[in-house]
Amino acid sequence: MVTTYSLHMDDGTPDPDRRIPAIRASDPEREATSRLLQQAYSEGRLTLAEFDDRTTRAYAAVFQSDLAELTRDLSPARQPFERRPEPQQESAPARRVTGGPGPSTSLAVLGGCERNGPWTVTTEHTTVAVMGGVSLDLRRANLQSQEVTIRAFAFMGGIEIVVPDDVQVDVSGLGIMGGFGDVSGRSRDGRPVRQAPSGAPRIRVTGLAVWAGVEVRRVPREQDG
Repeated sequence: MVTTYSLHMDDGTPDPDRRIPAIRASDPEREATSRLLQQAYSEGRLTLAEFDDRTTRAYAAVFQSDLAELTRDLSPARQPFERRPEPQQESAPARRVTGGPGPSTSLAVLGGCERNGPWTVTTEHTTVAVMGGVSLDLRRANLQSQEVTIRAFAFMGGIEIVVPDDVQVDVSGLGIMGGFGDVSGRSRDGRPVRQAPSGAPRIRVTGLAVWAGVEVRRVPREQDG
């Protein structure tokens, strides 16, 4: 007599979906997903509507699988809960606030004044241009506090303030026979200026331009010009 055995594949082969445990997501994993979405948006791989929708869903996610679904079509090899070392540049917003000292004024009269590279913007910074020009480049600057105010006054001159897109900016100056405003746009290589992350430091720019111009320009922090 030959005995036959019936193999039930359903009993011996586990459901592939059961191999992934329903592990609850943590706040650091939600933040990591948000950073990946910000990077994808800055690279043009997500529209603004998609970025807003996915970011909202990321912060509301309950399980790691929910977070993985949000980035599956962006970078499948880099899931946010793998806890890989983060690039130092992603920590730039928090690192900018040092509390250190710095110059409280920038003055140009019939000449020029330029500040760039590493320097510290004090909590209250006043810049004045009288028939001259002032350039403040904040891309590598530190901030004395979480919120700083730059008061810009230009008379028959010009002031340019370049701000990286990892900080928030409020512009509220007045132009009389001149201009005072935010002229932010895309970088030279076409990348969009990103929204500053939640909780990022804030820079307030206020003042007056008379027969002059004060321009605040937000750029990607990696941009060279």
